[in-house]
Amino acid sequence: MRRKLDDMAGRLLLALAGVLHRGVASKQAVKSWKLRRNEVLRAAHRRGVPVEVLAARLGLTQSWVRYVIRNPRKAALEEAA
Repeated sequence: MRRKLDDMAGRLLLALAGVLHRGVASKQAVKSWKLRRNEVLRAAHRRGVPVEVLAARLGLTQSWVRYVIRNPRKAALEEAA
């Protein structure tokens, strides 16, 4: 039962990460939105969503998703630059 709930929560978090990813519009909002997206992406990964699925859903490379999972703040700064 726990695995099923974690999988469902992970999928919901992945959907939220997708919305946040697409919702970034202004330069001022880029850093904060991407930080939030990265936090949600990491939470989805902790809940069992594989990197391959995260990358495919967000349209990012698997290596970038792994980098974001390891160091989200540095990744957001690099994306904003």
